[in-house]
Amino acid sequence: MMEEVRLDDLIILQRGFDISEKEQITGIVPVISSGGTLSFHNEFKVKGPGVVIGRKGTLGKVYYTAEDYWPHSTSLWVKNFKGNDPKFIYYLLQVLHFEKFDAGAANPTLNRNHIHPLKLKVVKKEFRSKIVSILSAYDELIQNNKQRIRLLEEMAEEIYKEWFVRMRFPGHETAKFVDGLPEGWEKKKVEDVFKTSSGGTPSREKESDYYGGDIDWIKTGELKDTFVFDSDEKITDVGLKNSSAKMFPANTLLMAMYGVNIGQLGISVKPASANQAVCVFNPLKPEKYSLYYSFFFFKSIRFHLFNISMGAAQQNLSQDLIKKINYLSPCSYIIIKYDLMVKPFFEEIQILQQKNQLLQQTRDLLLPRLISGKLSVEHLVEEAIPKG
Repeated sequence: MMEEVRLDDLIILQRGFDISEKEQITGIVPVISSGGTLSFHNEFKVKGPGVVIGRKGTLGKVYYTAEDYWPHSTSLWVKNFKGNDPKFIYYLLQVLHFEKFDAGAANPTLNRNHIHPLKLKVVKKEFRSKIVSILSAYDELIQNNKQRIRLLEEMAEEIYKEWFVRMRFPGHETAKFVDGLPEGWEKKKVEDVFKTSSGGTPSREKESDYYGGDIDWIKTGELKDTFVFDSDEKITDVGLKNSSAKMFPANTLLMAMYGVNIGQLGISVKPASANQAVCVFNPLKPEKYSLYYSFFFFKSIRFHLFNISMGAAQQNLSQDLIKKINYLSPCSYIIIKYDLMVKPFFEEIQILQQKNQLLQQTRDLLLPRLISGKLSVEHLVEEAIPKG
């Protein structure tokens, strides 16, 4: 079932193409860098389907595109599949851990000449399509769920814009406006509505005592404008007590204050803690608070957050800046009505995300075992393909 080959028996890799931000014209062609889709250009360099891996910076990350694309100079792209299914190559490259082949000094770099001679044991060609069918079924289900999530988010956000931006909320026809606001609505500061706080980082010098516990410890990279189910790292009770990190309850709104994720939001699914780069919003009057309204409010002012952020090396927001942000506070009746309207959307989003988490975990467990031949493809084909 297995055979030994060199990587360049299967594919030939090529360095990507230089293109600056100024040279790009907005279009529909993905520009794929070492970190994934960087932007969208109006012309392509390579016809799809294609497979791209990180060459510089983020080494070895693998990306698949069915469309024509522009592989960025920070990547390597498959120039010749040598008759192999691009999807199989995409799955194979994910288990090769190219980050081990760093050929750079200060900046990690992957050299194609170093990995082309790599000897591999791979499943024989006649079995590869079965592996692709199994893993693709998981990927397609995950993508379908992501599309459903996007639609639900768009629906909830459109209602927010209709009611609170365009001011076409229920009863707007007869509402009395005072100084540009419906009667009963107020302009406040964030500090009038929330007690904001940030977390902390337990000392790495006592890593064995402070890390590896059961408490979720959320960082800015995990805030992606959606629910946060689990954190990449967990801390212990001792680590929590010996740092500035504090526990906050489930369904708490979080915002990234530093770095490239500035302004990105998250909703904690369970009680958790966070590091000092995360702003935690605790409502002062929970009975008059809508998590979903606040989520879209802060999402709608992200451009403003960029403008008020400061920092030499990187942008950052401070607690003082966040507290002084203007916050539109609608009347309780409208807030309750909006909550009732969009809550089912968010509940469905949460269910779909949980399904995707399970699908991803199963796929990630199957991937190396299928590629290595440890799982027999013949008996897995019918059982392993998820049905929904």
